[in-house]
Amino acid sequence: MTGTVRVSELADDREDAAEKPPCTAVRRALEESHGQISSFLQRRLGSAEDAEEVLQAFVLRAVERAHQLEDVASVRGWLSRILATSIADHHRRVMRRRRRETSVDPHDLAEVSVEPDAEIDEAICNCLYKLLPTLKGEYAEVIWRIDLLEEPRERVAAALGLTLNNLSVRLHRGRQALKRRLQEMCLTCPVHGFLDCDCEAAERARRRQPSDAAASRGRNPDDPEDEAR
Repeated sequence: MTGTVRVSELADDREDAAEKPPCTAVRRALEESHGQISSFLQRRLGSAEDAEEVLQAFVLRAVERAHQLEDVASVRGWLSRILATSIADHHRRVMRRRRRETSVDPHDLAEVSVEPDAEIDEAICNCLYKLLPTLKGEYAEVIWRIDLLEEPRERVAAALGLTLNNLSVRLHRGRQALKRRLQEMCLTCPVHGFLDCDCEAAERARRRQPSDAAASRGRNPDDPEDEAR
């Protein structure tokens, strides 16, 4: 099935590019998603501080690699691998510190697994489940069906009355909107919720954020090119 992108789809770019302060419901979803992954990492790593460090590294890495969203088969699998890699990098850092203090076999560093397991995949699913309702309904639906349920794109396009090209545009926009939610989740303070506070934890999180996340708050809503930046 082929077709051209509808003008109405392209016209939505200006609306989607506009950055608005998260409403109360969105903030709540961001805080709950942040808290769920943080709790998972605390159980996994045994330390609240280590959990927050890995969580921030995970979100920053996802934001920095957002250009890959054009090519990934599934956002769920993509995020799961990024989280697994962030956990593995943390374990390597811990082992290197121990190596300086005690005798650690260098081969142990190379054998740290970077493959996502069932628990990591479940944590990502729970996070997405919280974030999707904060997106436009048409975006949430295609991400849910394609990235979480892994339905074939042809079936989803037929069910929604779209061409494959139209579906691809909608999925791309949905993933970009999801990327912005991840940026906002990165700005969530582990102590006081969203980053409106001046506590030390909030300041640490702000320092960890990528430059493009900081710049996103100063975007020009009248510039449709901001959507691709």
